[in-house]
Amino acid sequence: MKNIMVTGGAGFIGSNFIRYVFSQKDFKGKIINFDKLTYAGNLENLTDICEKYYDKRYFFIKGDICDRKAVEKTLEKYEIDTIVHFAAESHVDRSILGPEEFIKTNIEGTFILLQSSFNFWKNSKNTRFHHVSTDEVYGSLGPKGYFKETTPYDPRSPYSSSKAASDHLVRAYSHTYGLPVTVSNCSNNYGPYQFPEKLIPLIILNALEGKNLPIYGDGKNVRDWLYVEDHCSAIWTILKKGKLGETYNIGGECEKQNIEIVKKICSLLEEIKPSSKNPFLKSKKYSDLITFVKDRPGHDKRYAIDCSKIKKELGWKQAYDFDKAIRETIKWYISNESWVKSVKDGSYRNWLNKNYSYR
Repeated sequence: MKNIMVTGGAGFIGSNFIRYVFSQKDFKGKIINFDKLTYAGNLENLTDICEKYYDKRYFFIKGDICDRKAVEKTLEKYEIDTIVHFAAESHVDRSILGPEEFIKTNIEGTFILLQSSFNFWKNSKNTRFHHVSTDEVYGSLGPKGYFKETTPYDPRSPYSSSKAASDHLVRAYSHTYGLPVTVSNCSNNYGPYQFPEKLIPLIILNALEGKNLPIYGDGKNVRDWLYVEDHCSAIWTILKKGKLGETYNIGGECEKQNIEIVKKICSLLEEIKPSSKNPFLKSKKYSDLITFVKDRPGHDKRYAIDCSKIKKELGWKQAYDFDKAIRETIKWYISNESWVKSVKDGSYRNWLNKNYSYR
């Protein structure tokens, strides 16, 4: 892992992964962040990394994984030996409203990355293509049971269907062409730098601004919550110890109903930044803002991951419990007002042109 190409490295999980890898004392190589900078790509997520490593060990390429020439040029120029593939359209609601972009990016883009790396690595050794996927490819669970690596795929949305297709492509390149791949399927992530369309940052920021806290249906849909740094450490473990051709499920082992999550955030906000001192609340409590809305189409009832394989075979385990991590997440959003403001008013989209040189 001398030259790691991280696709989608300006996004939520990708930027946290880049920061995590640079914090590892055993990593002495370079990271090339290859990102199209869609609405969820934000280079402000990596200002500290840019200031410390740019032009020495960290490089940014504004590129689309569907652009074969750009991908091939990056592989050759930086002599890439490892690809960690985060780049994807990832929001279920957006996939329901406009599935075409999900099909193009998640399926076609993954294919171009696979074919390009296969062509470039033909005579190389010690290379790796790691594909980051989701537990949503498995479909919906009943009240019991867990998703295992052997669980049949049963995607229910355009998003999860496109990710399922990309997973199959990655495994096909392993079995058919011998491409050195590993795959991971993770549960719901949360933590710093998450774009506020997702549940946890949306609820935090809406509550602070006195806006309604929307919950689909009856709020009893269950998700397994994984702190983003635990996810990053799991991927790093797979890169170092994972067996080629294998899939590893990464979970937080923390099942919560959506309504539980929202009530927990409201409770912690009352402690950290009391509603009585929030001018947006107008004598209301945060919990008074909870609003149930019409359920979205095809809303899976429950996800829960069995991550015993990565624990037993690779020795990974979570470092954060939910109560501690959600508290730290809330504090992060409160303490990073400038980041929140730039995302909400869209000014983060201009940051690249003002402060960054293309490479």
